Amino acid sequence: MSLLRLRAVLRGPGGLRGPGIPWRIFRSYSSASTKEKANRNGTCERTELLEVLKARAKQLQGSNVPEVTVNKVELTALDNDKYQEAVAPGPREKQPVPRAQGDGLAQSSTWAKKLQKEMYVEQLKMKQELPSAASQLALESQAKLEVSTETKAKPKAKSMKSPKIPEKKAAIAWNQSSGSPHTKPTVVGMKEAVELKRPQSMARDRNNQQVLQQTVQSNLECFVYLQQSEEAERYLLLCHSSPVRKKVIDVGAYNIVMRSWARKGCLNRIDRLFSILESYGLRPNLESFAVALECMGRNQSSPKAILRYLQQLNSNGFHVDELFQKCLFEEDGKEMVLWAIRTVQPNYRLPPPPSPEICKSSLLQDFYSRETMVSYPKLDFSTKELQERFQQQLEMELKTTITIESVEAAKPLTPQAVKARELLGTLRSQWHDAILQSLQNSKRSMARLKRMSKYSVLYPYLCLLPDEEYVDIMMQILNDLSPQGESLAVLARELGSKVYDRFIIQRKLHSGQLEKVQKVYENYIQLLAKDSQPKQYLPREYWDKMVAEAGFGPSLNLRNCSWPCAHLLRLGMHMLELLVKSVKVPRNILNRRLSSKPIPVLYHVYSFYSNWQVGLIKPHPIFSQLVSNAAEATLTFSSSAMPMLCPPVPWTSPSFGAFVLNNTKLMRFMDDTSYHQLLLEQCPLVNLHPVLDALNQLGNCAWKINQPVLDIIISIFNNKGDEKLDIPPPLSEAPKPPTAPGHSSTWSKSLKHELFLCKKKTAEMHSLRMDALYKLSIANYVRDKVFWFPHNMDFRGRTYPCPPYFNHLGNDVTRAILLFAEGRPLGPKGLDWLKIHLINLTGLKKKNALQERLEYANEIMEDILDSADHPLTGRKWWMNTDEPWQALACCMEIAKASRSPDPAAYISHFPVHQDGSCNGLQHYAALGRDLSGAASVNLVPSGLPQDVYSAVAQQVEEFRKKDAERGVKIAQVLQGFISRKVVKQTVMTVVYGVTRYGGRLQIEKRLKEIDEFPEEYLWEASHYLVKQVFNGIKEMFSATRDIQNWLTESAKLIAQSGRTVEWVTPLGLPIIQPYYRSRVTVLDCGMQRLSVKNSNNSQKPDTVKQKNAFPPNFIHSLDSTHMMLTALHCLRKGLTFVSVHDCYWTHALTVDVMNQVCRQQFVALHSEKILQDLSEFMLEKYCSSSGSSTEPIAHWQKRLMEQLSNVPRTGEFNLNQVMDSTYFFS
Repeated sequence: MSLLRLRAVLRGPGGLRGPGIPWRIFRSYSSASTKEKANRNGTCERTELLEVLKARAKQLQGSNVPEVTVNKVELTALDNDKYQEAVAPGPREKQPVPRAQGDGLAQSSTWAKKLQKEMYVEQLKMKQELPSAASQLALESQAKLEVSTETKAKPKAKSMKSPKIPEKKAAIAWNQSSGSPHTKPTVVGMKEAVELKRPQSMARDRNNQQVLQQTVQSNLECFVYLQQSEEAERYLLLCHSSPVRKKVIDVGAYNIVMRSWARKGCLNRIDRLFSILESYGLRPNLESFAVALECMGRNQSSPKAILRYLQQLNSNGFHVDELFQKCLFEEDGKEMVLWAIRTVQPNYRLPPPPSPEICKSSLLQDFYSRETMVSYPKLDFSTKELQERFQQQLEMELKTTITIESVEAAKPLTPQAVKARELLGTLRSQWHDAILQSLQNSKRSMARLKRMSKYSVLYPYLCLLPDEEYVDIMMQILNDLSPQGESLAVLARELGSKVYDRFIIQRKLHSGQLEKVQKVYENYIQLLAKDSQPKQYLPREYWDKMVAEAGFGPSLNLRNCSWPCAHLLRLGMHMLELLVKSVKVPRNILNRRLSSKPIPVLYHVYSFYSNWQVGLIKPHPIFSQLVSNAAEATLTFSSSAMPMLCPPVPWTSPSFGAFVLNNTKLMRFMDDTSYHQLLLEQCPLVNLHPVLDALNQLGNCAWKINQPVLDIIISIFNNKGDEKLDIPPPLSEAPKPPTAPGHSSTWSKSLKHELFLCKKKTAEMHSLRMDALYKLSIANYVRDKVFWFPHNMDFRGRTYPCPPYFNHLGNDVTRAILLFAEGRPLGPKGLDWLKIHLINLTGLKKKNALQERLEYANEIMEDILDSADHPLTGRKWWMNTDEPWQALACCMEIAKASRSPDPAAYISHFPVHQDGSCNGLQHYAALGRDLSGAASVNLVPSGLPQDVYSAVAQQVEEFRKKDAERGVKIAQVLQGFISRKVVKQTVMTVVYGVTRYGGRLQIEKRLKEIDEFPEEYLWEASHYLVKQVFNGIKEMFSATRDIQNWLTESAKLIAQSGRTVEWVTPLGLPIIQPYYRSRVTVLDCGMQRLSVKNSNNSQKPDTVKQKNAFPPNFIHSLDSTHMMLTALHCLRKGLTFVSVHDCYWTHALTVDVMNQVCRQQFVALHSEKILQDLSEFMLEKYCSSSGSSTEPIAHWQKRLMEQLSNVPRTGEFNLNQVMDSTYFFS
């Protein structure tokens, strides 16, 4: 795995953006001598320096633009000024003449003619010379994407500009295409080339229109934020001059501009825009009237003018009350609208807050019933303490980043380190000034331009924040850069995203949202504080109540203002260019014998990943050496990467919740994909209440650090680590590269391969080391604090903590250092549960009954106490377990409890886990009422836990014996080699859609681990075994395979009809599978071209992914539903509850109660007609009759109707048996 990929993994799931790995703390603490280290690293350093020098020469020569051909159809270059012809050649569409509307404000034909003339003159002025470069240059962002290409090497290439086409939505898989003279981009098919010759057909492409619309609105929002109302209006009117852009201008764009004029009280400009939008056939919406009334409230307009708008509002089918019920306001907009209305209706009263809607789900009728409502559990904090914690969290989020001490043991501060730190401090100060100067020069150049250029469109985006903030962002990227370099696309994306995140925070500050959040939160903590009265509300309900009582002020849900990915990339690329050009270091800074000529600190180089030529930004070895010598011991994180210091803001809608200021999505999805968010926003909010309440319940669990275990882990981490204990060693322990004599051209193939493996191993070790460093440093930072993990979910409904690095979903090390902040007495059975939990963590007694595990724990009590008392010097029993660090933490807890005067009264903060038994198969067996399958996965009561993996292995062994008797050679070879371990991974992943090909690879890997197995039979044996495993599962889980096949075939037919697979979970969460065919688009970003894979809902569905992913995704949506139901009902029982998917955690005292709730909710869930409901939903969605259906569509619909209607039959298993099954979750 490459370092780039590993670092991407370390950033966290779902596209969560983190600060990256701070490479300045990349150091080795080793007992090796300086000479040994020099010998070890000499070859690599010489090679790296040579690579940098070669790259610099290539960088200086690479000014030519590569030739672009489209399957031998050459496309001529387009001038930037000819945007109109590039987008939509051919006859121009006639501009609509402004005309009066019956209910509109433009009543006079004279006014219409005058308006038309003004617009014409305005457009002429703008085409000749715009007064401000900002609005003139912002237009080009809608048409500056290059032809979709694939990079193909060619020794000689002619220089030729690439044609420009409308922007396509950039979503995922940031690959890069080099802009060097040695590459020749080509488009994949002639069909696409033909389409490029007809841009008018592309204008009809929904994808382009979505991006164009997003671009227009984000540009307008920038102008409005910068209070450039004139520029915003000019830009809006100029968009109407393009047949392409005109089609994406909707009333929302007008509302943005009118909102700007409303803040200034310019009613005449709003009157004008109302007339223009009606003249183009658009219809004012509710927000349009809210903006107009806000303006009239601000300038205290006459009752006549106000009445005119109110009459038009009524004639358009709206009611005044809807202004306050459905519109979003900023600052004092709501008060201004009310003032305007009361000018003509003095007795008007605000509509009362709507009565809270109650979720109607049959699974939660008791939960939401007011008769059974109980008081929300209190935290062990006073109101004042929670207010102080909120202020600490707010301060951290306002700073956007936080710098903490690293846990890595610092070297003794040598004179060399002191000198390096002073030198680095001086250089950073110089670099800061140089970057600031370059940024300001760049902005001045953009502002002076009268003609569009590729970066001029970025000017408004470079004015949104103070210049110092842009410089801070660039300096942070420089400080965090790896010595091995980083993908240019990743850096560009990170830079653009950091600017966007800070802009969103600034918008919240400017809109007055922060003040209102502070006021509401102060009241909200009355629900949680121990010194306040008990309240029978859920967090979501109480927050909504406090918002309603707050009355006036801004809305807490901001209007959507997302930037297109192309903008983020271009902005990031521009900032990278400034960084590369500005940051220099004297060549002789480490060696005074050299000249003092300044050299660049950063270089743009190229590498290959698979068939892609990838651009990297690499630091000069001098800079890397200087950072290493300085041995700085701090880490900088984004504030959103840290645990919260106060209870999270409750989720109340798909766009509000979690952090105080940091922008967080309710549902994780790939960047720039909007269909999940749209689906959530279109869903009635009451249907999302169960999901929101479950996320709030998980996020409200308070945590603290297990300090003794953390200290032991840190001591081993700083003492060369221990791979057996999952503590990564430092790079001083990396394998030594072989001595490489002479020039690289003389190296043998085997030597090069060995050097490559050493380099790969070193990179992997470093990534693992950095991952551990992140987690341990964050844990050490919060060691004396109580903290919280806000949660969100993926598109299937599976929940995840928002902070990406340190959370309870982490590995054994991370889980071992986490404790519940709330303590509870063990009670009469708590100590027994701790002992059983310990034995579960060892993995030693999986097949034994719970009582036998408890007896075994009592037998080895001496080892348990020795482990707790002398973890590193005693018998070290805990080290030989499956989860050693959690086992050690549990040993310590058992020791404390057993030595206390009254173990039942001992206050324990320790989480006890209960795991599902092959949870995916449990859901399948319950869906199909599969009797034999249910018994295999512990849905049926049994004295001993049933092991499905051993059962399948036994079934496969029986098949093998029969074949061996018939003389099948491979069956005879396999005698004695079929075990639980060989088949376990394949059985586990069958439920999640593994294919026979994937299963064969899994089994082959297991067989390779058996030294005695003959290597020549690996392929044949794995091929034979995967077939028998599938047969065994089919025989044991007949209903399971039927359901899986039904789901797969249904998804296949849906995808073939051109639709994506959608469904709704039993809790009401709408789900859509995000698998579409990708299309490559190339962005010309100056330093190099970026190849971006587009995969969004305007493309055709990926049939293979849609069908293969549906069964596992559907099962995941069910296990998340079961977990949420358990979380909500545990709340009603007063339990502390968190989960790691199908592993549920609670206090030792409440394990029995949680087990009962878990089983009740599983039975309740599967008592619903899940498959029947799914069938009915899909029949309604995909097979509803359409009068315009052609014969082929009717044929597809008929096949699909037959498939969906043929719901698999169920077996005879009685679900209620789950209630008595001890090992269902254990």
